Amino acid sequence: MPNIKSAKKRVKIIEKKTLRNNMIKSGYKSAIRKFEEAIEAGKLEEAKTLFVQATKKIDQACTKGVIVKNTAARKKSNLAKKLNAANA
Repeated sequence: MPNIKSAKKRVKIIEKKTLRNNMIKSGYKSAIRKFEEAIEAGKLEEAKTLFVQATKKIDQACTKGVIVKNTAARKKSNLAKKLNAANA
């Protein structure tokens, strides 16, 4: 445990930021999971709406700095490929 006042403050701030990051990460991962479950079930109309929601969550995570821009682009690209393959 830190003894210096500023170090104690940094520990508190890091804990808050970690909780926030985990919440955002959990949100976009669950959105991706719901989309993939809809694809597997063959519900294409539902999958299209979930695709929009999942890409929105991924973009938000990217904006907040939880994931990197290229990672966000890769994840969205993979989701789009899955949606297009299901439509074909």
